[in-house]
Amino acid sequence: MASDKKVFAGPRIRRLRRERGLTQARMAADLGISASYLNLIERDQRPVSVQILLKLADVYDVELRTLGGDDEARALTALREVFADPLFRDAGLAAQDLQDMAGASPVAADAVARLYRAYQESVSNGSMLAERLADRDLSDGAEAPGLPLEEVRDFINSRNNHFPELDDAAERLYLQMGLGADEPYVSLRNTLRDMHGVSTRVVPADMMPQELRRYDRHRQTIFLSELLDQPGRSFQLAYQLGYFEQSRAIEDIVEASGLDSDEAKRLCRVSLANYFAAALLMPYGAFHKTAEATRYDIRLLGRRFGTSFEQVCHRLTTLQRAGARGIPFFLIRVDNAGNVSKRFSAAGFHFARFGGTCPRWNVHDAFRVPGQIYTQIVQMEDGTRYFSIARTVSRAGSGIGVPGDQYVVGLGCEIAHAPRLVYSQGYDLADERAAMPIGVNCRLCERLDCSQRAFPPLKHRLTVEDHVRGISPFGMPARSA
Repeated sequence: MASDKKVFAGPRIRRLRRERGLTQARMAADLGISASYLNLIERDQRPVSVQILLKLADVYDVELRTLGGDDEARALTALREVFADPLFRDAGLAAQDLQDMAGASPVAADAVARLYRAYQESVSNGSMLAERLADRDLSDGAEAPGLPLEEVRDFINSRNNHFPELDDAAERLYLQMGLGADEPYVSLRNTLRDMHGVSTRVVPADMMPQELRRYDRHRQTIFLSELLDQPGRSFQLAYQLGYFEQSRAIEDIVEASGLDSDEAKRLCRVSLANYFAAALLMPYGAFHKTAEATRYDIRLLGRRFGTSFEQVCHRLTTLQRAGARGIPFFLIRVDNAGNVSKRFSAAGFHFARFGGTCPRWNVHDAFRVPGQIYTQIVQMEDGTRYFSIARTVSRAGSGIGVPGDQYVVGLGCEIAHAPRLVYSQGYDLADERAAMPIGVNCRLCERLDCSQRAFPPLKHRLTVEDHVRGISPFGMPARSA
């Protein structure tokens, strides 16, 4: 029976206790067990019963999935990616060593990944600098492009993409404005005018050929490009209102983030203002209630709140309020070259930090029929299954001959949550054979039977045979006769 399964979660419980600043005696009293028994649990010398897990979730307001090892799974993925580098080929680290490192301290694993990322950036910059020298076109002040963005992504992930102080402020302002009683753009425009003396003008594209929004402080005017659709215009006004209304709260979060560089801090401010804009257009309580009632119908949610497909998807990843949590979603946005411009995981999904995605994942298929929603069940190498949704989204272009940018937004959750999604209708979610086997990316995936590989797996020696052609274009170790 499932209730008889032994669960060992010592490191996670010890980490939870330390994060809350509790002694073993205090936590043991909270759980109704002895301190000596808790000590045995933390050392993985005793399993954790279902009753104790439920008590932990109730007393400390944590989700059982948190105690189930999502942090460790994410950290293990990062460590596997780092130590798959040929640089560590002779390090002698076994899979269990990485598992132990991730279990002991996911924070330390994240620090290792961050250090490796900095190393990768320095190698990349060195290569670019060498190319510039070879071209006799050296310029001063070369920096590490992309690093501030990764720092901000890491910070947002560390907060589970949830900032309750901004959600609460957005709900208060939503009610104050009566935003739900009118078309969002009209209410936002009037609020900016009445509360801040700022007017709004929509201008022709040729007046702002490289911009979609510009705030002119001297003229107290927000200029919006005519290329923006209605949800885009509303979002840009909500963003600007967030800066006016929540600059102090945003600055407090940035200062507490631990970000060092000015670039990272500026990116973080922009991200938080975007967060507030989404929270204002889709206030937590009303949005969460509607999402549950509609079974997370993204198109219907967009119609209800006057927002775009991508805005709704991104907002769904933020529903982490205690007592009113939504489905823990992961999100990714890719372009048609496979570049990842946005990623977030509240579901333990394994994203590659330093490369692309698996070609078997249907986020790539969505480019075939723009606007169509693609669904898929996928299975990672560790056996975890996820339900995935993907659809193209477009950014404003600038007229005939210069099309708008097109991306695919992928949204998904663990298979256990899939019955709550309207998109899972018609699927036999219990049939494991219906899942598409995928990997993190080609270099890290160890599936040897994949015909869509772009690279051989780093942990396997490349074997090329003159007279044998396998399923994969890359040779694998020959079978014994």
